[in-house]
Amino acid sequence: MSSTTVTVHPMPSHSAFDEETARAEIYGVLATLFYAPPDETLLARLRVSVTEAGADGAFLQEPWRALVAAARAQTAPVIRDEYEALFVGVGRPEVHLYGSHYLCGFLNDKPLAALRDDLAALGLGRSETMPETEDHIAYLCEVMRYLIAGDDAAVCNLARQQAFFARHLQPWVVALCDAIEAQPNARFYAALAAFTRAFMQVEAQAFDLL
Repeated sequence: MSSTTVTVHPMPSHSAFDEETARAEIYGVLATLFYAPPDETLLARLRVSVTEAGADGAFLQEPWRALVAAARAQTAPVIRDEYEALFVGVGRPEVHLYGSHYLCGFLNDKPLAALRDDLAALGLGRSETMPETEDHIAYLCEVMRYLIAGDDAAVCNLARQQAFFARHLQPWVVALCDAIEAQPNARFYAALAAFTRAFMQVEAQAFDLL
């Protein structure tokens, strides 16, 4: 299988018309917002997002409203400062965005090696333009987006999504959200963490029904 490079794409600009498109778009939004602080253009799009969900999306309506409200309440420079204080910092960041940290307590460890093996089996590889390792939450969300919206039916199907989610996101993503919300200075990213947790709960429940 040829290797497909996976990188983080900008937030989608169109509305979702079906469940699978909506799932792919949400993963794309999460990847974008966790990968880097949003600029004013991206924030402007987020601020005018629809906040009324249909019946099937009601569980996500309130956390999505809170995220949009957080975007409306703050400027890009303020959110950038929050991102850098939480996830960059000087030396050790306040919150790690890498799965290996939550799974084994160390970066670049066995969970990353296992992830790379699974990515290779899917024919996926990290873009050379992305300096972060593949267990970054943004990268994993982008892989999920690809597994939902990609054209290769042998790879992009529910079985592959379920297996990847269960092994590489579900075991630690809630711990990441907890760590973000525990930070007293988290505002925008606390709202993002709350929405992420709610969405991942929906995903886990849906996969459990398969």
